[in-house]
Amino acid sequence: MSTGIDNPVERLTGVSYPPEFATVEEERLHRKQVLAAGFRLFGRFGFDEGVAGHITARDPERPDHFWVNPMGMSFSHIRVSDLLLVNDRGDVVEGSGILNAAAFAIHSQVHAARPDVMGAAHAHALHGKAWSSLGRLIDPLTQDACAFYEDHGLYDDFIGVVLDLEEGKRIGAALGDHKAVILRNHGMLTVGQTVEEAVWWFITLERTCQAQLLAEAAGTPVLIDPEYARLTRKQVGSRISGWFAFQPLYDKIAREQPDLFD
Repeated sequence: MSTGIDNPVERLTGVSYPPEFATVEEERLHRKQVLAAGFRLFGRFGFDEGVAGHITARDPERPDHFWVNPMGMSFSHIRVSDLLLVNDRGDVVEGSGILNAAAFAIHSQVHAARPDVMGAAHAHALHGKAWSSLGRLIDPLTQDACAFYEDHGLYDDFIGVVLDLEEGKRIGAALGDHKAVILRNHGMLTVGQTVEEAVWWFITLERTCQAQLLAEAAGTPVLIDPEYARLTRKQVGSRISGWFAFQPLYDKIAREQPDLFD
């Protein structure tokens, strides 16, 4: 079933978006499988930093609940059966493990502020942390960077570990209707209308931060003209583009680490 939008990915591949499911149980299982795969990918890319970092998936039946990783478990070990289901009060209603208080403070408010968001990702990846210390938005230096052109925000504050729901609300406000937000002196957060998008946007934003740091260290980068940056955003920064870009990573990690589905 087509979205009815002239998207180059959909037009050239025939892939429909978003994926459809016969039952809510099938949709829940799919989101949990993608979530577990997302953690494995984060572990592979070195995005873990002690117990920091979390990805969430909104439950398709209970939209005020989300699935998240237990605190203290390596991203590289997370399986579907390890995931926690958390309600809007911060209670773990399914699964066993410790809920990361910062995960609840941030993600509960992002999901509440953005009913369209099905997935949200945050981790203390190296280049995102380094870029966040500059308190700046990403520039349109590359084709990939254009996915975020005029589509990411800046949370220009830092008062320690995010444990207060009010700060979570401020982060949600800084995110606005964008796909990402730079958290000054902290890192990055990305969202998507699928879990696949949220994970992909984080991966490519981390690489985009790395590319800009390298370019500025080498000299004075040439920015892409705003007109063409906007055009390129439509080509590489759409929801279906984010979802589709995640698929080869998902296929690879699923084949190499099938225990993630346990």
